[in-house]
Amino acid sequence: MADGTPVVSATRFDPYAARAQFPILSRTVNGKPLVYLDSAASAQKPRVVIDALTSAMEGSYSNVHRGLHTLANETTEAFEAARETVARFLNAESAEQIVWTKGGTEAINLVAAGLGQTLTAGDEIVVTQMEHHANIVSWSMLRDRLGVVLKWAPVLDDGSLDMAGLAALIGPRTRLVAVTHMSNVLGTINDVRAVADLAHAAGALVLVDGCQGAVHCSPDVQALDCDFYVFTGHKLYGPTGIGGMYGKRAALEALPPYQGGGEMIGTVTEDRVTYAAVPHRFEAGTPPILEAIGLGAALDWLMGFDRAAVAAHEKALYDRAVEGLSGLNWLRIIGEAEGKGAILTFTVEGAHAHDVAQILDRYGVAVRAGTHCAEPLATRFGVTSSARASFALYNTVEDADAFTDALIKAREFFV
Repeated sequence: MADGTPVVSATRFDPYAARAQFPILSRTVNGKPLVYLDSAASAQKPRVVIDALTSAMEGSYSNVHRGLHTLANETTEAFEAARETVARFLNAESAEQIVWTKGGTEAINLVAAGLGQTLTAGDEIVVTQMEHHANIVSWSMLRDRLGVVLKWAPVLDDGSLDMAGLAALIGPRTRLVAVTHMSNVLGTINDVRAVADLAHAAGALVLVDGCQGAVHCSPDVQALDCDFYVFTGHKLYGPTGIGGMYGKRAALEALPPYQGGGEMIGTVTEDRVTYAAVPHRFEAGTPPILEAIGLGAALDWLMGFDRAAVAAHEKALYDRAVEGLSGLNWLRIIGEAEGKGAILTFTVEGAHAHDVAQILDRYGVAVRAGTHCAEPLATRFGVTSSARASFALYNTVEDADAFTDALIKAREFFV
């Protein structure tokens, strides 16, 4: 590793070959080579995705499901092929279980809007302290509007989920357990199947926020046995404005429509409206057509790699960065659960995270700073802000070393 060779053997995964497919990663920032360590917020896009979007716009574009002409048929075929790709990526039983949304946040709102019509005061929803705001606020709205009880499963000091504490919260009034597959702050990877088993034993549904997990955990929704699994495209090397949700067929059939409009209907008369079958009943209006095609291209590209080797590469970069920062008494790492993913969240003694991030940018190193849309978790760990370096498949040992070197230099500004 010290000589800059790939962390994982090139016969399994070559990060340099992967990196070469991202045009933006060849640029400089402030006169330094770009070191992009903000992929947990949004990943960069490979050439294959850029080309797929361009090709769809230049060669064959129309609205979908509505026309009989050639362009409409070609675009509809590409759009639905992308849905098939998502089903294959998640190992869903059928593409009919994949609902397009504009992202993971809208997918959670879709479930909350539908489930909320079945809940009454005193019903319970269990979330964890490590959830992203997207997997908190929708449920909080149900609490405020309906009198639903929101219960919080605790996080242990190392950043792992307190499974005993979670189990103690699940009871006869529990209607849903909402849990992240992988924390966007801690990097903790939760045992979703164990959570699902606990919830299902009580007759509750399970929604998994897979916005990070879909990228790093190679999810198999059938093995996880979750009722809903939401994801977002822009973290999966795809476009913004596209994401979606897997749902068990029974769970989807039980949800009423989320929005009204074109495409989601069966028939409309002055006196009555009937709705389309799943998944189209949840896809009102013109969908994000180009973005879905781009996401399909991203997932086809991603599935061409040895995903286990990619995960090992990312974790090796995380470990290298941690090793390079070991023994520094001014650094606090938040989240050190066993088996965690390649997200390094930290604070620097005597420095605000925003200042740290700005100084790192002078060295071309891009990290995130703030509460990372997870304020309850920040409160749990007693911080008002933190910085976060997140590693992706296109990062290299040079990136990890540049980060640690820049952070050590940045510290000099505050002493």
